[in-house]
Amino acid sequence: MAWFFTDADFKETVEIMGEDARHIVKSLRMAAGEQLTLCSPDGMQHTCTIETITHDCVVAKVLESRPCQNEPDVQVTLFQALPKGDKMDLIVQKAVELGVYKIVPVLTQRCVSRPDEKTLRRKCMRWQKIARNAAQQARRGRIPKVETTLMFTQAAQCSGKYDRTILFYECGGKRVGDILKTTDRSIAIFIGSEGGFTPEEAALIQENGGEAATLGKRILRAETAPLAALSVLMYATGNFA
Repeated sequence: MAWFFTDADFKETVEIMGEDARHIVKSLRMAAGEQLTLCSPDGMQHTCTIETITHDCVVAKVLESRPCQNEPDVQVTLFQALPKGDKMDLIVQKAVELGVYKIVPVLTQRCVSRPDEKTLRRKCMRWQKIARNAAQQARRGRIPKVETTLMFTQAAQCSGKYDRTILFYECGGKRVGDILKTTDRSIAIFIGSEGGFTPEEAALIQENGGEAATLGKRILRAETAPLAALSVLMYATGNFA
């Protein structure tokens, strides 16, 4: 069943406009009488049937509404140091598919990619669109937000807001299973760029309550590490059954 997100008010019927309507009409070639699922910001999913359809507006009747069961029961925020090229596009897409709650791009000392403010704003808009499309494809109950890029010191100061903060460090650390507690519901993870983290950055995270973790003896690429880390976390918390 086709899956979409909407901010529309849900009554007996709901209007789908703009890009989603065009996708339903032109790409999916759906017709009146077919069913689709709409997710609202309150975490509800609504099974609907199409009543009327035009080239830029779809009117659907709500048949059933229930809480979406597709979201993990832990909220993982990914603090991702900016990698080179378009690697962040892949990271955002796959992290959303794996269940990330939020993504925060970070500029660290070893980031080769250092776009100016205007370019970062433009990139963030693209990443948010990628996140939306990935959430729709993965049938998420919500669209993870891609936040404004932070300097590393700003990101490190956010550590105290989470039940658990984990720095995945190429110089070694504990196993993830030895760090996580069953009561952890909000988890922050820090992943470096191609050059990793400096010792000073690793120390700053630990000073703010974080712990260093390892992903094994092999050194993973910048775009592989966050996906491996998220997979490990989702498995360890029972969200990858």
